[in-house]
Amino acid sequence: MSIQPKLVIFDCDGVLVDTEGPANRRLAEWITAAGHPISYEQCRRRFSGRSLSSVRSELIETAGIDLGADLIDRWYTEIQTLFADGLEVIPHVESFIDAVERASIVHCVASSARVEKMHLTLGRTGLLPHFKDVLFSASMVERGKPAPDLFLHAARTMGFEPQDCIVIEDSVPGTQAGVAAGMRVFSYHGDAMTDIEGLRAAGGILFDDMRKLAAIIPIAWCERIPIA
Repeated sequence: MSIQPKLVIFDCDGVLVDTEGPANRRLAEWITAAGHPISYEQCRRRFSGRSLSSVRSELIETAGIDLGADLIDRWYTEIQTLFADGLEVIPHVESFIDAVERASIVHCVASSARVEKMHLTLGRTGLLPHFKDVLFSASMVERGKPAPDLFLHAARTMGFEPQDCIVIEDSVPGTQAGVAAGMRVFSYHGDAMTDIEGLRAAGGILFDDMRKLAAIIPIAWCERIPIA
């Protein structure tokens, strides 16, 4: 058995770029203004890794509020200002990307966000050249995370079987999606707001420093159990 995967699928927000803080603060403000008070911390735990359409649907069902049919369009206008002051790359993730490329492992991004948002965030952080033509969005599939559709679509398009892929995630829905797709999921919890127990319960292989990832992947890959 190979000691390395054939395809590495990266989530974007929280794995490549640090957008979760400002994005969830603004989302919490919008939800509160709509009549359902929610703190930034609650918003992070409840909605990180989710598509905006699923957030809207859940709020309609559970809280009786509707952020509007134009939510996505308003959001993508908002982030132009929200991220205007710049974004940070997740610490040391560039070193891991370099290691993946040196090993000639194929890689891509699969995110709940639209492709145009990924172009914005990856572009402003200098990471876009690594992924320019291999960006997959939840808008391309019927069901977003935690359903496996997005990761399966990415693997199929890139030409690989699920068992030959790994996913790098930071959210519970994303980890659930990768596991449901039959992939090994490495779940990053370097952010203090991360739901570590949720990631563990979802089946993620936990790590808290991108510098550790290149070393733990071969071990986990060799020790993986066959997918039934």
